[in-house]
Amino acid sequence: MGILNVTPDSFSDGGAYVETERAIAHALAMAEQGAAVIDIGGESTRPGAAPVDEHEELARVLPVIEGLRAQSDVFISVDTIKARVMREACAVGADMINDVMALQAPGAIEAARDSGAAVCLMHMQGEPRTMQSAPVYGDVVAEVRDFLQARVEACQAAGIDRNRICLDPGFGFGKTLEHNLELMRRLNAFVACDLPVLVGVSRKSMFVKLHGHDDMDSRIHASVTAAFWAVTQGARIIRSHDVARTVEALTLASALTDSP
Repeated sequence: MGILNVTPDSFSDGGAYVETERAIAHALAMAEQGAAVIDIGGESTRPGAAPVDEHEELARVLPVIEGLRAQSDVFISVDTIKARVMREACAVGADMINDVMALQAPGAIEAARDSGAAVCLMHMQGEPRTMQSAPVYGDVVAEVRDFLQARVEACQAAGIDRNRICLDPGFGFGKTLEHNLELMRRLNAFVACDLPVLVGVSRKSMFVKLHGHDDMDSRIHASVTAAFWAVTQGARIIRSHDVARTVEALTLASALTDSP
């Protein structure tokens, strides 16, 4: 899953793809590099991010989704928490809804149901502006897994087929470095839920804390290594800024884990 942030303030590439044509060109390039999914977001969810008005978010993402769909049949995901954005994005070509709030916002679960789109349910403790202030868990794996299972049940009760759902433990969303590492170590707890698991750790600050220094090459190397590990543990979708390097790592992981 290639990341396409059409925002001015995302933590890694904010401002790089705010122009529609440049965003579409980048999406096409990621697809050429091997991205099976392009995840388009118009509201930053980095720690401390401020909310974006619904109309502004629509203005950012709809032209990109429409333009990309006109030029490619790549699977398109819209990264949003808002019901109206979900509805309108799917109406112009989005195939998937990637929601950091796991369809808890008013009207979101109904919008997802009616769209017929695939959905990714993510765990987040708190909300973006404050989620990293003091995250606390008893057993982070059990609590995140139980939350996601409850959201799956809510989706099914609302009429969303189970085969449309994937799960994201939400690395970095209300988690310390140790929480993130424990989730990665015990990724099989989520794989055991028998739904596709998405892992999104691309370029995240957890690697700065782990290594004790911050440079982009270091973040990218760690992200690709984590992607390799996650796939060997059963993850099915890797969300990445660096598609070409990640595809190379996943090709090796696939070759090593495939049965003869």
